[in-house]
Amino acid sequence: MGAINSLCMRLTKKRILIIAGHYGSGKTEFAVSLAMLLSKNARTYPRISLVDLDIVNPYFRSRERSALLQEAGIAVYGNFYEGELTAELPALSASIRAPFEDKDCLVIVDVGGNDSGAKVLNQFKKYLEANDSVLLVVVNANRPETMSVEGAIRHVFAIEETLEMQAEGIVNNAHLLRETTAATIACGHVLCLDLCQRMHKELWCDCYPTAIVKEEDLMSIGELRMPIGMYMRPDWLDR
Repeated sequence: MGAINSLCMRLTKKRILIIAGHYGSGKTEFAVSLAMLLSKNARTYPRISLVDLDIVNPYFRSRERSALLQEAGIAVYGNFYEGELTAELPALSASIRAPFEDKDCLVIVDVGGNDSGAKVLNQFKKYLEANDSVLLVVVNANRPETMSVEGAIRHVFAIEETLEMQAEGIVNNAHLLRETTAATIACGHVLCLDLCQRMHKELWCDCYPTAIVKEEDLMSIGELRMPIGMYMRPDWLDR
């Protein structure tokens, strides 16, 4: 538990965590898993909110797990419309500004996939002060766009240019869904380290799905191991 608490404190050095990444990177799974992890362990701020700004991609959005998150004490903000028939409409609730303005609230922001989806964040730029917010980019080395260091660099640059922010950290979330192995994650670790070295970034953590990969099989990649769930994977995909 000590290692988990240390990881949680490290991941929450700043109050507003902006999570970006390409489609299929697992950025939403990372955002939801991080919120759930922080709800149970040490953190700097007494309240947690998850802000879902993904109004571009209709699939695997963090607000789909609102009930689970709220049960864990995590406030969820997102679409203006709450009904199933209107859930796809690209409209954000005005209440989203509340957690940004609450200095005692840790805010995890799940922005839309790729640089085009990240544009939605621009309307909240006045809240994103450098000493209070950090941009993290989730990279899955098994996606066509980021399976090479050069492709990953282009992807990170595109997000930075859109947001007019520098990404401070890279999150290794190399996965192949239920085919993920320790070797999958280790290969992603190597790519992300190379990416960080070339772009002068910091590797914030290596994600591993606890239902599939054992942590003891990842000891060779260092201590920044982030356990993630499979909250966003519908059960019917495994039938």
